[in-house]
Amino acid sequence: MDFNAILEKTKAFSKKPPTEVYLEFYGLYKQIHEGDIAIEKPADAEGAAKYDAWLSRKGLSVDAAKAAYTALYEKYNPIYG
Repeated sequence: MDFNAILEKTKAFSKKPPTEVYLEFYGLYKQIHEGDIAIEKPADAEGAAKYDAWLSRKGLSVDAAKAAYTALYEKYNPIYG
């Protein structure tokens, strides 16, 4: 399956994943599309959680991030898809 199709299918999960699963996808998505994080950590809890998720992927190449995102999709699609 093509990566853009996986992105769309992830966005269309029929069940909402818990926050920790969402943040796994979020960190990889941001790393794929924007590269290493280069912003200050937000003060609010939600922003800080997203920041930490993205920061945890720092240094990951686009190809490695796409592979990790695809693996997450394959892991969670049977549960939330």
